[in-house]
Amino acid sequence: MTGSRNPRRGTTAIPRVPDHRVDPGDSTGRTGSAGSAGNAGYDWDRFNPDWYVQHNYAELRDDDRRILQLVRDFFATVLDTDRPVGRGIDVGSGANLYPALAMQPYCRYIEQRERGGQNVRWLERQRPWYSELWDQYWTLLTRLPAYQRMEKPREDFAAKVRVRCGNLFELGPRQWDAGTMFFVAESISDQEREFKSAVERFVGSLKPGAPFAAAFMQESAGYYVDGIRFPAVAVTKADVEHCLEPLARDVETHRVHSAKSLREGYKGMILAVGRARRLPG
Repeated sequence: MTGSRNPRRGTTAIPRVPDHRVDPGDSTGRTGSAGSAGNAGYDWDRFNPDWYVQHNYAELRDDDRRILQLVRDFFATVLDTDRPVGRGIDVGSGANLYPALAMQPYCRYIEQRERGGQNVRWLERQRPWYSELWDQYWTLLTRLPAYQRMEKPREDFAAKVRVRCGNLFELGPRQWDAGTMFFVAESISDQEREFKSAVERFVGSLKPGAPFAAAFMQESAGYYVDGIRFPAVAVTKADVEHCLEPLARDVETHRVHSAKSLREGYKGMILAVGRARRLPG
């Protein structure tokens, strides 16, 4: 992703925890906000993953807990550990491991596709031994047998997961057997057309019938990471459903809220799960 759940927090001049995580798309290297310049108007290489992790993931929040439970249970209903799919992709991983962890028992190979240079280096440091911080997320997953059966999850993670520096908007069509994209599409631009394009690229990169999970910050006004502001598109649950309708089938959407707000400038989170449609062409 390149970012925190859009680095999920912070909308004022005082740095706060931004939205959620971000995938930087096609950055041109400019810094900060450029008005309505869109994705290319932000320097995603300045995204600070260490700051982001400490502000977003050091403690397992109840909204992340709920999202991870829903994703875990969804994959358990549509995938089979006895017949794992070939390739999974986590688009815009940023400084977040739990989407890849959720796919881990069901894939032979997982790619973490990330654009920001600091995020790429952070992800590479998580192999072969990721931080104990992520054990609380893995413990939540192990309430289902598919995860319980993995005796050495860190070794398995190191064997399966590979990090690739790449642009979300350059994803090729119909390549992946399963996918996740958490707090990315709405958190890499302030332009609605780029939000839609990001969703289309993600779902379009999946093979027909491939299951996916995608999370979004609801009505986000933008966010700060270590004092640097990054953009957002203020999407609603209806926006997400409308965008996915021609791209996916069996879609279920969930609003997710927390008793303790991450920051000002957003109204909760949205999770969508479903399967990629067979598109013409």
